[in-house]
Amino acid sequence: MVKKSILLYLQTILKMRYLFIYILVFFSLFEAKAQINELGVFLGGVNYIGDVGPTDYISPNEPAIGLVYKWNRSPRHAWRFSYQYGKLSSKDIDSDVPGRELRGYSFKNHVHDFSAGLEFNFFDFDLHESGFVMTPYIFGGVSYFIYNEIYIPVDESEIDYRDSAFAIPMVVGFKARLYDSLILGLEVGARYTFTDNLDGSNPKNDNFENLRFGNLNSNDWYVFTGFTITYTFGQNPCFCAE
Repeated sequence: MVKKSILLYLQTILKMRYLFIYILVFFSLFEAKAQINELGVFLGGVNYIGDVGPTDYISPNEPAIGLVYKWNRSPRHAWRFSYQYGKLSSKDIDSDVPGRELRGYSFKNHVHDFSAGLEFNFFDFDLHESGFVMTPYIFGGVSYFIYNEIYIPVDESEIDYRDSAFAIPMVVGFKARLYDSLILGLEVGARYTFTDNLDGSNPKNDNFENLRFGNLNSNDWYVFTGFTITYTFGQNPCFCAE
């Protein structure tokens, strides 16, 4: 079991290496003078949706933090890259579902989320203009996250090994420029994951096959809710037809 955990951990490191190489190559294709950048932080909370505990979609119960980078291509869209970290936890006793309350399971997990994709503004968010500018926005792309493969032997979760998977990010938000170089945003970002074991309900390890429970045909979700604060820098781009 120890050898298997070490092997999976090394595989995770290799996957992350390829992801960062891809991002570096992507940025090298563009000239810095033709862009304006945003760099900042995410502060908020995170909650999980699955086979343990409440089924509320937006109900952050653990703190979450992160980093955000945006490369603005026009007043309507920007390439966005982010890293977010949060603890996932849930308890059946907090659920309104009678069967879950009686079962009494609980779990704890952690996610390191790396996302990349396109952010689209519903209104022009022209960084050439001075003064107050605001717009709602959406973001979509791909997420890659690291988490713990867990199982529930009695009523609380135990860690088996570290694993990773992909997810589909779906983010909606609202942002406004407070000062010339400072932008404040409020957003809710759901992740539909390609795993059903953030909560220990469907461990991959066949040694724990008898511990599987819940809907084994439905994958888990986690949702980040919070604020982004970004600082703009770099030469303003020319938002005009070339």
